[in-house]
Amino acid sequence: MGKKTAAIIGSGGLIGSQLLRHLSEDPEYGTIRTLVRWPATPLHPKQEEKLVDFNDAESILLALVDVAVVFCAIGTTLKKVGGDRKRYWQIDHDIPLRVCRMALEAGCREMVLVSAIGANSSSSNFYLQLKGKTEEDLAATGMPSLHIMQPSLLLGQRKEHRRMETIGQRIMKPASSLLSGSWLKYRAIDAGEVASAMIEAVHTGRTGVFRYTWKEMKELSDRYTSDH
Repeated sequence: MGKKTAAIIGSGGLIGSQLLRHLSEDPEYGTIRTLVRWPATPLHPKQEEKLVDFNDAESILLALVDVAVVFCAIGTTLKKVGGDRKRYWQIDHDIPLRVCRMALEAGCREMVLVSAIGANSSSSNFYLQLKGKTEEDLAATGMPSLHIMQPSLLLGQRKEHRRMETIGQRIMKPASSLLSGSWLKYRAIDAGEVASAMIEAVHTGRTGVFRYTWKEMKELSDRYTSDH
């Protein structure tokens, strides 16, 4: 059996960059295809960069030919889009949904998405409503295997500075260990652990729609680490 081709959407971000690193070292994958809007210098021998217009379904479809699994870690902030909530929605909702639909058309049957704890399409909070609606719409596509990661605060060093996230990390990192019971899902988690959990979720071979919070992500990450 030939080695698999994986696609990453959002490979330049905090989780996406960790995904790229882990997948490049994973013997199960022969090609790591990064779908990007602007050219960059590939960092790994197995990396294959594809320039994509994410507003053009045909452009996405061509980039997903022969892809076995799509890892989606794309995301923005209100600050980066200048407070434009419509643009925010286009990036965090429309792109993952369009990619999922084109992946299905290309023959891909597995997708892993980074969402957020508390995602709820009925929430009065814009961010949580956005994430909840994205989850619902992806599930409605009929993707046979859809794994949804729901981290709380992410730990790790981003390329760009996010002031509030940095403050949150300083506060939540020491406090996270005190959370237990129903609050466990709000524990902060390292971006590298989310990335390894995403890969291990695919390794389970399960079909259906699955959501993972802190405990499940940690278990998957630990399993992946012990096997690699």
